[in-house]
Amino acid sequence: MQVTEIESEGLKRAFKVILPRNEVDQRIEARLKELGESVHIPGFRPGKAPLAVLRTRYGTAVRGEVVEKVVSDGSAKAILDRGLRPAVRPTVDIKSDADGTDLEFTMSLEVLPEIEPMDLSKIKIERLEVEVPDSEVEEATTKLTEQYKRTESVADNRPARVGDIVVIDYHGQVDGKDFPGSRGEHLFLELGRSSLLPEFDDQLVGAKSGSHLHVTTSFPATHPNKALAGKEALFHVDVKDVRETKATAADDSFAKQLGHESLEALKGDVRKSVEANYRLMARARVKRQLFDVLSNAHDFPLPKSMVDAEFGGVWARVQAARAQGTMDPDDKDKSEEELRAAYGAIAARRVRLGLILSEVGRRNNIAVADEEVKQAVMAEARRHPGHEQEVVQYYLSNLAAVEAIRAPILEDKVVDFILEMAKAKKRTVTSAELTAMDQAEQQTEGAEDAAGSAESAEESAERPAKRPKRRARAKK
Repeated sequence: MQVTEIESEGLKRAFKVILPRNEVDQRIEARLKELGESVHIPGFRPGKAPLAVLRTRYGTAVRGEVVEKVVSDGSAKAILDRGLRPAVRPTVDIKSDADGTDLEFTMSLEVLPEIEPMDLSKIKIERLEVEVPDSEVEEATTKLTEQYKRTESVADNRPARVGDIVVIDYHGQVDGKDFPGSRGEHLFLELGRSSLLPEFDDQLVGAKSGSHLHVTTSFPATHPNKALAGKEALFHVDVKDVRETKATAADDSFAKQLGHESLEALKGDVRKSVEANYRLMARARVKRQLFDVLSNAHDFPLPKSMVDAEFGGVWARVQAARAQGTMDPDDKDKSEEELRAAYGAIAARRVRLGLILSEVGRRNNIAVADEEVKQAVMAEARRHPGHEQEVVQYYLSNLAAVEAIRAPILEDKVVDFILEMAKAKKRTVTSAELTAMDQAEQQTEGAEDAAGSAESAEESAERPAKRPKRRARAKK
């Protein structure tokens, strides 16, 4: 096998690989003989079929198999012999594979850039610790009781008010015809807070249990079902019951209902939960600081293929948001060129951060153990009660899904390693101060996230770009 480098410019590499005709024929013949030992051909004993017969029956398929193997081996040899680290899966162009000719193909790829991580001990980071006041724990406990509020039928069958819950059966029609979802029974509808059609709630205020109403309203022009968008609908509504909410007291009885020994024990767990949420917020802030430092301290060429793949994923979501009318307000007045430039910068920054984190992890032997992935999969399964087995099976049969779980674990481990090396100044703040800082920083900078970028670039090259967890604006 002859491997010749035909291009070496920047991060681009290309090779020409030739396997002489006689070697191709030898490999095909060897494979046919191997196949002849196991296949059954009428008129011949096992292993005794002539090579000519085997070639007639299986020659085309075997040649394809040999070509595929040579391409794979040749590509791997070119990469291994030169110690290359591909940024993406190589592309192969077969120039000649006809019977009786040399097998010739070219392989093109981009390699990872040489990265020299900065001295991590020189990174200066502020780590915030949060003090949660008792008043916030009380407020969170009160909100918890609201989630468990009970309802009971109103006394004396009084008319429904805003805030009441009406239990209804309904049948809607547009132009005298039913439509998908036009019927429903025993629907609990909180007046003034429902997500049904505009003005639907308003026409139920004043209704009593046992009432039969005709409610007329219109579908919004942006309704996803174009056949209904902007159309007027008539609903026949039977009010089965009118119920009012009753506050649930935060006491020992309520706490025991939730599995706690006492109200104080419940508040203790509520405090832990609130504090955990603020720790996550503080960590996100630290990561933003760290990513800014890392991005600004490193300058190296980026593989265009990786940037293009990342931009493709980001741009698809921008386009979807535009189509759905949920585009970021800051983007609405920007031209296509301005948007592409802004989100192109975001894609480039993500790739840069991913490569930096990947290199730090590689140099320091940071990896994710299979047991860690297993625990993450089980945690995901527990989020879907009753479907745990299906979730686990999904991950067992989907390598890309497993890697999507592995990536953020690796990112966090690399970030933790860097933070241990960095000079961190600790400061205690109130929860209100942290919230204000977080909001201010996101308004001025955006919330950049490497989104699983610490996974090895070799692995990420074989999978779609990771979905960003939060939108980010391009750094100036």
